Amino acid sequence: MTQPNRRMFWLLSRAYRHISAAGDARLADLGLTSTQAGALYCFGDEGLLVGELAAKLDLAQSAASGLAQRLEDAGLLARHEEAGDGRAARLKLTAAGRRKRDEAARRTMAANAKLLEGFTDNEIDTVVRWLAHAAETAAPQKRQAKREKA
Repeated sequence: MTQPNRRMFWLLSRAYRHISAAGDARLADLGLTSTQAGALYCFGDEGLLVGELAAKLDLAQSAASGLAQRLEDAGLLARHEEAGDGRAARLKLTAAGRRKRDEAARRTMAANAKLLEGFTDNEIDTVVRWLAHAAETAAPQKRQAKREKA
């Protein structure tokens, strides 16, 4: 019997590349990338500040700001003055943003179900636990320190 491949960094990198490319292809007709769809999934009716979006996506504030700007340029987000703080802007989904978010979510949920086919609940729980462990263990020290303070 051959040993299973346990080159975890390579396996994760390969899986990420393939899943990301498939996600982008699945959303191309909506004019979205999987990263943009992931950002849209973060929004509820109350909207988000850029810093809140960055925290939800585990991104640097500058990366979240650029992502939000691209979504705004595409007409999917709108900026609204934050009550009590004239310097801050609350981002909210536009009607087009809600439609695209909902359709992207439907497609992503179907793809997620396909990824889980053939696995038991216990196997899926183990994979989920391992991925969460890997993300925490491999997190850059600066971000880990921020989380520990929070």
